[in-house]
Amino acid sequence: MKSFFKIFILVVILGVFVFTIYFLYNKSQAKPVVFETTTPFITNIVKKTVATGSVVPRKEIEIKPKISGIVEEIYVEEGKMIKKGELIAKVTIIPNMVNLNNAESRVNRAKIALENAKKNYNRQKELFDQNVISTTDFETYELEYNTAIEELASAENNLLLIKEGQTKNTGTPTNTLIKSTINGMVLDIPVEIGNSVIESNTFNDGTTVAIIADMGEMVFEGQVDESEVGKIKEGMDLILTIGAIEEVKFDAALEHISPKGVEENGAIQFEIKAAVDLIDTIFVRAGYSANADIVLDKRDSVLAINESLLKFENDSAYVEIETEPQTFEKRFIETGLSDGINIEVISGLTKDDKIKKLN
Repeated sequence: MKSFFKIFILVVILGVFVFTIYFLYNKSQAKPVVFETTTPFITNIVKKTVATGSVVPRKEIEIKPKISGIVEEIYVEEGKMIKKGELIAKVTIIPNMVNLNNAESRVNRAKIALENAKKNYNRQKELFDQNVISTTDFETYELEYNTAIEELASAENNLLLIKEGQTKNTGTPTNTLIKSTINGMVLDIPVEIGNSVIESNTFNDGTTVAIIADMGEMVFEGQVDESEVGKIKEGMDLILTIGAIEEVKFDAALEHISPKGVEENGAIQFEIKAAVDLIDTIFVRAGYSANADIVLDKRDSVLAINESLLKFENDSAYVEIETEPQTFEKRFIETGLSDGINIEVISGLTKDDKIKKLN
C-alpha cells in the first residue's frame, strides 16, 4: 500500500513538472504579428495658421458733450438702434461765475446805453418833426438808438447762452442737447443722470456720454506671430470661429497687416484686420473673442492619407503596400500639401491600395 502512494506521488510530481515545461515553452513562443491596413481617401486639405483676437465694429464712435455740466436726462438705452441726429442726453450747464458776472454786467450796461439813446432819439425826433434839425443829424441819433437795441439783445442772448445754453430766437437748447453723429446701435452709456461731464476741447478729450457703433459692418482684429506673418498677405481668406457661437463658422477677408510688430510676453506680434462676412440670422456682439484660421493653401477633393503612415528614405517618402495577406512591399509616392494630419498624394497610390499601419 505504501508503495502505491509513493508511486502516485511521483507520478503527480512528474506531471506537474511536464506541464510547467510545456507552459513555459508555449509562453516563450512569439505570437505572429498581424498588421492592420488602411486605404487612401478623398478629402479637402487646408494648410492654415491661427490668429487670436476679437470681433469689433468697423465704425465705433464716442459721443462727447460740447459743454461742461450735469447730465439732466438720458433718452436712450444700451442696445437701442438710433439714427444720426437723434437725441441721446441733455446737460444742465453749470456756468462759470466770472463769465456769468461779465455777461450780467454787459446786459446792465446795454440797458443803460439803450435808455440814454432812447431819450436822445425822442428828443431829436421832436426837433426833426419841427424841421429844426436836418435829416442827416437825425439819422445819427436814430442809428445810435437802433445800435443800442441790438446791443441789448446780443447781451441778453449771451447771458442766456451762458446760463441755459439757448437763445431767445431759437427758444430751444443748443449745446446742452447731445445728439448722435452716426446711424447705429448704442453699445454703452458710461454716465448716469446727475454725473458731471466735461466738454471736449483742445486740452481735454471730454467725458464720453455714449458709445455708438454700426453693427452691420464688423472686422476681426487679431495678432499673428512673427514666424507666421511672412506667410500671409492681404486678400487671403480666413475662417473665423467665435467663442460664443462655436457651431457657426464665419468667412472673412484679410485686409490689413501691420508693418510694425509689438513685443508681447517676449514674442513679436503683428496686428491684422479682416472684414467679416456676417450672417443675417446671427447677431454678433462687439468684443466677442475669436480665432481666425488663415488659409495659406488649399486643395479640394484630393487623394490623401494620414501623414503618420509615411516613411522616409533619403529625400523620398514611401509607404508599405499589402500585395498578399500580411505581405507588404515598399512603394515610393509623391506627396503634396499637408495640414499636419493628412497629406495629399499626387502619385503612387490608388484608392484601393491597402497601406500598412505602423504599430
